[in-house]
Parts: sequence; C-alpha cells; structure tokens
Amino acid sequence: MEIFRTKSVEQSIRDTEEPEHRLLKKLSALDLTVFGIGVIIGTGIFVLTGLAARNTAGPAVALSFVVAGIVCALAALCYAEFASTVPVAGSAYTFSFATLGEFPAWVIGWDLMLEMALAAAVVAVGWSGYFTSLLATAGIPVPQAIADADAGVINVPAMAIIAILTAILVLGIKLSARVNLVIVVIKVAVVLLVILVGMFSINAANYSPFIPPAKPTPAVEGLGAPLIQVLFGITPVAFGVIGIFSAAAVVFFAFIGFDIVATAAEETVNPQRDLPRGIIGSLAICTALYVAVSIVVVGMQHYTQLSETAPLSDAFRAVGRPWIASLISLGAIAGLTTVVMILMLGQTRVLFAMCRDGLLPRALSVVSPRFGTPVRSTLLVGAVSMALAGFIDLGALAELVNIGTLFAFVVVSLGVMLLRRTRPDLPRAFRTPFMPVVPILSVLACVYLMLNLPVETWLRFLIWMVVGVVLYFAYGYWHSRASRAPVIK
Repeated sequence: MEIFRTKSVEQSIRDTEEPEHRLLKKLSALDLTVFGIGVIIGTGIFVLTGLAARNTAGPAVALSFVVAGIVCALAALCYAEFASTVPVAGSAYTFSFATLGEFPAWVIGWDLMLEMALAAAVVAVGWSGYFTSLLATAGIPVPQAIADADAGVINVPAMAIIAILTAILVLGIKLSARVNLVIVVIKVAVVLLVILVGMFSINAANYSPFIPPAKPTPAVEGLGAPLIQVLFGITPVAFGVIGIFSAAAVVFFAFIGFDIVATAAEETVNPQRDLPRGIIGSLAICTALYVAVSIVVVGMQHYTQLSETAPLSDAFRAVGRPWIASLISLGAIAGLTTVVMILMLGQTRVLFAMCRDGLLPRALSVVSPRFGTPVRSTLLVGAVSMALAGFIDLGALAELVNIGTLFAFVVVSLGVMLLRRTRPDLPRAFRTPFMPVVPILSVLACVYLMLNLPVETWLRFLIWMVVGVVLYFAYGYWHSRASRAPVIK
C-alpha cells in the first residue's frame, strides 16, 4: 500500500543538502548534552520527589528514580543508534519514515507535535507561576487577571517568555545553545547547592523504614481510573517493593525530554559520534542528580511530612534554612526557561521535517539564509504555544504529554529492530547493545507505564490521532514528495 511507502536513509540524508531547506551544522557533543540537561531538569526534580515519597514509595523513592532512569536508558540506547544512523531532523518521525512507512511516520509526527506543543505551553504556565510568586515576594504583585488564564483573562508572563524564546530560536541554533548553557549552569548550580547544604541537615532516623510496609490505594472510578485497573482489575499499591515501581511511573515524567536531543541531529557537526554522547550523557547526569536530591530531601524531613507542592523548599524551611528556599525558586525559574525553549526547538524541527517531506505546507520548511533556522515554522510554533499558554487552562490536558512521549519511545524501540533487519548494511556508529533484548524491554516498560495513565487521557489521545488521520488523507497523502518517488519495498 502506498501509505506505507518508506523513505530510504540515503534519500533522507540527501534532502538535508537542498540549499533552500538546509540547516546549519553547529552543535557539538557538549551542546547536545547541555540541551538534554536543559530539557530534563525542570519542575520534576522540585515537585515529584516529595509527591512520590509521601504517597507511594517512602524513602525508597531514590530507587524509583533509578528504575525510571533504567527505563529511559533502554529507550535512549535505541534513540542513540537511530540518531547516529539517520542524522536528520525530525527524531522519531524521521526514524519511522525510514522503517515503518509514511502513514506511521505521519502518526508519530502528529503525536510529537501534540506532545511538544502542550508541554511547552504547560511548562510556560508553570514558569509564570514561579515568576509572579517571586515578584510578589519582592513586593511587585501581578494582577491575577493577567497572570492566570484559568482564574483570570490572559496569562501575560507565559506569553512573554514564549515570545522571547521564539526570538532566540529564530536568531540561530548556536545562540540558542549559548543561552541554554548559561541557564543550565545556573540551575545545576542550584541543584548541587541543594544537595551539598542538605547533606548537613540529614537525620538518619528519617530513612527508617527505608521501604515502608505495602498498603492498597483506594480504587479510582470512572474516566480518571488507570487503564490497567479498568482492563485487568489491578489497583495500584502504595509502598512496599511494588510501591517503588508504582512511584517509578510517577517520577518517570521528570525524565521526559532526552529524546528531543535527537531532533537536533541535522545541526550536529559530527552526529555519528556526538548524538549518542549527548543523549546518553544528559540522561546519566540527570539520573545521578535526581537520585542525590531524593536521598537528601527524605533525609531532611520524614517522608510523611513532605509537602506535595514544594517539598524541597519546605524541607529547608523545616530545618531552619529559608534562604535556600528562595534559591530553589530561582532554580525552578531557570529550569523551566530552558525546558520551554528546547521543547519549542524540538517541535519546530519535527514540523520542519514533515513540511520538507510535503506532508504539511512545504513553505514552512524554508530555511533563512541569514539565520540558518526555519523561521516560518519557528514563528508558527511560537504563536500556537503563546495562544495555548495565554488563554487555555491546560491542567486537564497535561497528561497527553506523557502518553505522547511513551508512544514515541515504543515506536523508536520497534523501529530500531526493524531497521537492523531491513538494512543490516547501513554503517552504525553506535549500536544498541543486547539486541533485541533492550528494545523489547523498552517496549514492555513503556507500555506498562502507558497502562497506568487514566482512561480519559487515552480517549483524548485517540481523538487527537483521529484528527491527524483525517488531515493526512485530506492533505498529506496528496502532497507527499515520496508519492513522486519510486516506492521502496
């Protein structure tokens, strides 16, 4: 069938040389690693630690971060092989086109745009909350009517930060990398300060019992129930060994973002060498920081007393170090700034790749000769993100980010096995170890986490996918450049 026509790796690479659609190669392994750290470390490290420790894992939440890190590492190893073999913008979309075909590639590209657009808007709203809180502390209150789209009329700070970051992304990938580096240094310094200062306030008694006795959690009814509960009657368990894995499903979402490093493949000077380093290196660094922070915070304050909204800040206030709490707010603002920027970067590169293939208007894939960036697609992404963050209450839609990410992980893990079989001749600078065990484990782990998401999230995800299928057959199928090329079977 024509909708499953594939695009060869060689053709994908040739397309990157078209003068009007060629991105500049300026990124190094350091840039990619910092991009990864910039997008992974956000509010997750400041919020999810307390939430998971108090409700699900107790002091063993550190082990939950290790489990989540391992699950991400399985997917990261698959991403590393794909990105180094097919160093083209678009990440999972491009990989899917080379292995599964045009229609599956469209589906994953449509999924990625949902994931990144919503994520950027949700994080920008979070940034606005921290920023207005900091201004209020400094004696400069911001009226709720212009700082909260839910309770007020418009969220001006969220729109403003997106506008500023859009301008930075338009001006060039190297400038974006430099801005990201400066902000990442600030937020990592805050995280390290939290770890070092917190170590001197640890009470060893707070680690006992390290794994609290297991207890069942109340079953959730209706559309808010996890799909695994609806399908199999399995109610999640809090605490105990099972609680460690249940908490891993919660803290997993603090790791989301390392896959966006792969969207910058086309702009990397030496992608075969540097992409695996950037993907795996950023994940390893963030996992180590997450584990260290979780060990410190449950040592400072008993897990039953941890705050669910601001566990780190409140833990330092509880031990008489309120000045650290202010620094944590600064670190959160810095953290969220880079998360928004890199999510928008990833979304523009996926949109750019789909437009270059003709599945969406090709005019959006034109690269500015002055800046070396896809200005039109960047401005479009910025405008949509501003509208979402400024006028819409996104709380109920936030979990769509999670299911979209996990779906992409599953596709990439399956695709790397398929490409090994269909194109064993391709040079691979990095090879996923223990093939096919690692990709299979990655698929199983991601599917398990997806099953823990609410039914309503699955329904919203399916509705978005149906809209995407209609758009593909109304536009993408008829304008695809692959339809004018020989079909590769």
